[in-house]
Parts: sequence; C-alpha cells; structure tokens
Amino acid sequence: MSTACRGVRGATTVENNNREEILRATRELLALMIRQNGIEGKDVGSAIFTVTSDINAEFPALAARQLGWMDVPLICTHEISVPGSLPLCIRIMLNWNTAKCQKDIQHVYIKQAVRLRPDLSDLPPVDWKALDAWIEAQMSGAK
Repeated sequence: MSTACRGVRGATTVENNNREEILRATRELLALMIRQNGIEGKDVGSAIFTVTSDINAEFPALAARQLGWMDVPLICTHEISVPGSLPLCIRIMLNWNTAKCQKDIQHVYIKQAVRLRPDLSDLPPVDWKALDAWIEAQMSGAK
C-alpha cells in the first residue's frame, strides 16, 4: 500500500483568551485527532494552528510540543476575520503521511466548533478521563 500526505482537520473553542485554557483545549483536540486516526508524530509532515483574532494569550502549537512533537514543524497564524464567524476558535490542520485514503480520515470538531462542520462532528463517545490520562502520560514522556 502506498503512502500519501493527507490532511487531518480539527477545531475547538475556548471560553476565554487564557493561556492555560488555550493549551488545554488544544491538547484535547490534538489528542483526539491523534487517537481517532492512529497518528504517530514521526509520520506528521507539519501542523498549522490557526486562531481567531480574539485569541492571543498563547501559541496553540505549544500544546503539540507539550505532547512530545519536538521534531514536527509547527506554525501558528490567524484565521481570517469574517463578520459573524465563530469566536474564540482554534483550528488545526495536520499534514500526515499515511496509507489511509482521504475518505477514511476522521476529522475532529468539538465544543462550539461542531457548528463549523456538523457533517464531520459525529465522533464516537469520548472517555474524557482516559483522554486526560493519555495526555498526562504524553506530557510526562516529553519532559
């Protein structure tokens, strides 16, 4: 089976422009994207993090570093400001080298971001405690 670079998208929201909230929400989103698709950091070509203009308390890409992605090229930028668009939103686009077909990729939209792509927001039930434990284990291994 051949390998191709596939895009994996995700989005979440925060309630406040707060450093810890931005990092926690980004770690949750990235962890779900990783776990839903079986992504390994060594197979990620790059990651783009965008935020709406009302988020500036921290770079969301730091969350990927906290999860151990030290060798993955990361960049943060602003999402264009369209009147009436979803506020306090963090988006991620991963460029992932995989044998999966694009139609088999599970994109992840959580919290208020489900409004962006309701057609892609039907995740299986999430065990949030298990996800938090996985995140903590990744962060412990990254130190």
